[in-house]
Amino acid sequence: MSILYVVTHAEATHHVDQRVGGWYDSELTPRGQRHADRIAKELQSRCQGTPHLYTSDLTRAMQTAAPIGKAFRVEPALAPELREASCGVAEGKSSSWLDERIVLPPRDGNRLDHRICEGAESRRDVATRVYGFMNRLLESMPETVILVTHGFALTFVVSAWLGAPIESLGIAGYRADSGSVSTLEIDPKWGDRKLVSFNETTHLRRQPPGNSGLPSSELKGCSSLRRS
Repeated sequence: MSILYVVTHAEATHHVDQRVGGWYDSELTPRGQRHADRIAKELQSRCQGTPHLYTSDLTRAMQTAAPIGKAFRVEPALAPELREASCGVAEGKSSSWLDERIVLPPRDGNRLDHRICEGAESRRDVATRVYGFMNRLLESMPETVILVTHGFALTFVVSAWLGAPIESLGIAGYRADSGSVSTLEIDPKWGDRKLVSFNETTHLRRQPPGNSGLPSSELKGCSSLRRS
């Protein structure tokens, strides 16, 4: 049986600073760094053997992947295809700046090619690069793989795994928290690609008293509008 663990990067500075993410190269906060260590320990408790480890090449994802790589003694392979959706001219600006200028997608019609602002990627753009990576991975799927990606990009990782056509992704969206782990499997008998669990965060709640709450990806800048 082949298993894929999909990790969303831990809390980053643009979350707490209320800035737009996308390709803006923010770093993990101190809490995010602690959460990255907990993610590594959680995955170490689940994985048997040495996994293949891939990460987005944005700093916050690489910093999340670093303790995972250390735990398994593997070097994370950089995969730019796993980056978050670019937010174009809004990247790094305040969330309020984007709120005042954002062009929301239509409820009907062509949502797949919609861009929220100048220079932003469309859903099709993100899906095309993520699907390219996932299709190559699935051609020779190892026994265990860990991917570190972003909140909005996660939708396209899961959709590619489940075989959803790109043309169907104009309305698709899977909400996940920062530092979450989702588990996907290939059934060894039937060959089904399964979504076994999604947005697991219990490993992050094992925290000292007084350090309450989790940064929601939608509330802290990982939504389809601000993107993590």
